[in-house]
Amino acid sequence: MNLFPRPVRIMRERLARTTPAVSVIVTLYNYAEYVEECLDSIAGQTQTEIELVVVDDFSSDAGLTVVDRWLDRNERSFAAYRVVAHTENMGLSYARNTAFEHASAERVFVMDADNALYPRAVERCMQAMDESGAVGAYTQLEFFGDRPGIGEADFWSKERFKPMNYVDAMALVSKAAWRQVGGYTQLIANGWEDYDFWCKFIERDLFCAFIPEVLCRYRTHAASMSMTETNPNAPALILHMSIRHPWLELPGA
Repeated sequence: MNLFPRPVRIMRERLARTTPAVSVIVTLYNYAEYVEECLDSIAGQTQTEIELVVVDDFSSDAGLTVVDRWLDRNERSFAAYRVVAHTENMGLSYARNTAFEHASAERVFVMDADNALYPRAVERCMQAMDESGAVGAYTQLEFFGDRPGIGEADFWSKERFKPMNYVDAMALVSKAAWRQVGGYTQLIANGWEDYDFWCKFIERDLFCAFIPEVLCRYRTHAASMSMTETNPNAPALILHMSIRHPWLELPGA
């Protein structure tokens, strides 16, 4: 049953004979110039039996064409794949929910099309979930692009979430946990979908494992910056998040 129905088209797919070990989902919106680097990094994973799911959120650039041509050359890298297109622009939360719905594995690694992975990222997250019994796993980030550096990821803690989000969306998540929290929520203003998602995990006593290794690469550029100091929607988001999750202690609330 589709919990998050929306108008979509299946553009291209190859189904697996057996359930893949993991699905890597990529949300794409006007990132034609970056998506090949993202896909190359997924194809280069040490993890085997990967299903690739790409969801295009009604891009106005040639992103879907880039993905299609890339798959012509690289489709054998995956146990299965599916390329899905929204027939209208729905926003990041809807795009991620569409991708989860179309993922056939029980574990889903979340990516945006402008980011990239080091080769062991997915395999290490799979191992961490196996070893810890957690419903998800995430690693330390490397920032690259306009503002290179190292991220602020740390061990899972409700106290750490109170003043800010420190866990990126680029993580491995059990599909059952995604369903349990009701998927991603479209907030009243763009941004902080990931923060809201993790807050719902905290409220349901769901735990994710932290891997203190730099395995995921987050591209920093004008279109990607959603921190308080660069996000014009920050005041509205602070108010909305404080109402949704009263235990938060956001600066300026």
